[in-house]
Amino acid sequence: MDRSRPQFSVLGLPVHILDDYAGWLIERLHQGLGSHVVTLNAEMAMQAEQNQALAGIIREAELVIPDGSGVVLYLRLRGKSAQRYPGIELAESLLQAAGKLPNSEPIFFFGGSPGVAGAAAETWQQRVQGLSIVSDHGYLSPDQEKELHQSLKEMQPKLIFVGLGVPRQEFWIAKHRHLCPQSIWVGVGGSFDIWAGTKTRAPAWFCDNHLEWLYRLYQEPWRWRRMLALPQFALKALGDFRG
Repeated sequence: MDRSRPQFSVLGLPVHILDDYAGWLIERLHQGLGSHVVTLNAEMAMQAEQNQALAGIIREAELVIPDGSGVVLYLRLRGKSAQRYPGIELAESLLQAAGKLPNSEPIFFFGGSPGVAGAAAETWQQRVQGLSIVSDHGYLSPDQEKELHQSLKEMQPKLIFVGLGVPRQEFWIAKHRHLCPQSIWVGVGGSFDIWAGTKTRAPAWFCDNHLEWLYRLYQEPWRWRRMLALPQFALKALGDFRG
């Protein structure tokens, strides 16, 4: 694995290309180095075009992985060897790796509708022996969130997965990562719903042909306005390439 963490630019945002993202993060965990992981796709890149605060958070993250097909195609147009690595697959690799660590460190799931993160935690505790997962949903009152902050400070979970959607989860992580400075924080979007069984991932054919966005639109037609970011990103990518 390349420990130098090669970095490339996608519309002015960093993307890191590694052979083993999970291994790089676990090594940092052993070293006591905290990390914010951003899973970059075309929709997030276009949001960052309009939201400089979000762009700043992405640029400051220790690891930005190419989650979306658009990001990968952008890099390939510029001669960079890149493969798509969905954030849910990184999270699953980290959870599998956590089960092999000598000491069972607590893991925290935060976000989603009431009951979803808990069901996702149960799924993983059944799948990987020895995992200790604490969870909470993303609809907390101000007082409940204060209690959550105190719990995080006391618990110091080594892996913290935040499923609040983009860009809310990125802002939440940036604001609160000081509570657990040696932890790995990952924005996982709707992964809890998939692990809990309330939603399903796109079949392999859609993923292999860069059409996962189409399956998501089929599942959630209300997302059509957000999907307009995809052609906008493509136009920007072609404009940068021609330039």
